[in-house]
Amino acid sequence: MPILEKVLIANRGEIALRVLRACKELDIQTVAVHSKADRELKHVLLADEAVCIGPAASSESYLNVPAIISAAEVTRASAIHPGYGFLAENADFADQVEKSGFIFIGPTADTIRLMGDKVFAIQAMKQAGVPTVPGSDGPLTDDNDHTLEVARRIGYPVIIKAAAGGGGRGMRVVHNEAALVSSVEITQSEAAAAFGSAVVYLEKFLQKPRHVEIQVLADGQGNAIHLGDRDCSLQRRHQKVLEEAPAPLIPQEARDAVAKSCIEACIEIGYRGAGTFEFLYEEGHFYFIEMNTRVQVEHPVTEMITGIDIVKEQLRIASGLPLSLDQSEVLIRGHAFECRINAEDPKSFLPCPGKVTTFHAPGGLGVRVDSHLYDGYTVPPYYDSLIAKIISYGETREVALARMRGALDELVVEGIRTNTPLHRDLVRDAAFMAGGVSIHYLESRLEK
Repeated sequence: MPILEKVLIANRGEIALRVLRACKELDIQTVAVHSKADRELKHVLLADEAVCIGPAASSESYLNVPAIISAAEVTRASAIHPGYGFLAENADFADQVEKSGFIFIGPTADTIRLMGDKVFAIQAMKQAGVPTVPGSDGPLTDDNDHTLEVARRIGYPVIIKAAAGGGGRGMRVVHNEAALVSSVEITQSEAAAAFGSAVVYLEKFLQKPRHVEIQVLADGQGNAIHLGDRDCSLQRRHQKVLEEAPAPLIPQEARDAVAKSCIEACIEIGYRGAGTFEFLYEEGHFYFIEMNTRVQVEHPVTEMITGIDIVKEQLRIASGLPLSLDQSEVLIRGHAFECRINAEDPKSFLPCPGKVTTFHAPGGLGVRVDSHLYDGYTVPPYYDSLIAKIISYGETREVALARMRGALDELVVEGIRTNTPLHRDLVRDAAFMAGGVSIHYLESRLEK
């Protein structure tokens, strides 16, 4: 079966450039769609064809499904790669792509829908043997006595979560029984307003967990592998800031067991494409929280320690090819870090769009830069503030960290403010250098 002939990249910024590079390696033609504000994006300038799909507002361009489908039709693309964000985990979009005669580079719409509903996702993972957080095992009802009984069984503190929530929104922690019923009602109202669904569920609230995730690849033909784990615990407002792979200070037995359960779950649900199982990890135990049915921002750290190109595997799988390797061929070597460089004030974290007068990317052995920046490029104010990812690799965690310090010191972005100073501090932070900080560590540090 031939590899895809032409891929439309339904995204922007560094991930669009990343997909374009993978397509070029596989000799696949590319179509870049872009808003009026993004005419000068690097991947737009490099693609075989480019189509403007609307004005600057993402609701009228990158989220405009009819415009994207039309662009695929007029350019005769064979497939659409959604990247991450925007429509990447939109089941209706995946459905529309397939019904319009194109290949969606990702899981089926049904799988996206299943994993997008946290309650059903948790139930599916339980059935597949993936460890989950003790909780209500389904949506909360109007039966307050039952809700109180569930909370007593799992023990306080508990957390109420919106089934359709994400990105840290639609959550409320409750520390005692007196506040539970009213908190459930408030969260239901907020969830209905924010996500269009009032469905909420209850889980045990872990006090100082780490965020550890497992990268998987599956071909939808009964074959699935894992590519090890990543630690994404350094977060601000539930948004990841710095990631590393593999996750430090985790017993190999626990690591192997959870990875094996993820592979079995992929086979059980008939998963297709790249995906990530996200867990909270505390005191030797993994607890499933959600599955991301797309390529992750932090995928480069996994690529560095495995030597496997995750985006190229996505493209091969979408072509109908089986996985190009089995689990025995996945060798994890060394350590890698990724720092997300954002166009934002390093103290207030407010976005700082504008013209980049000078951009100097760091280099050297074990340093990779994924960025769409160049001298003279203007960062628009309409989209996510991520402008570059600095990735370092070393034979050991210490070597990788030393290379990251050097890379951050070399990085030059002038004309706009970035969060580089924060990263320079973090990679010299004693607790982070020791490894194993919790998801609350960064916000606690910033408050101090």
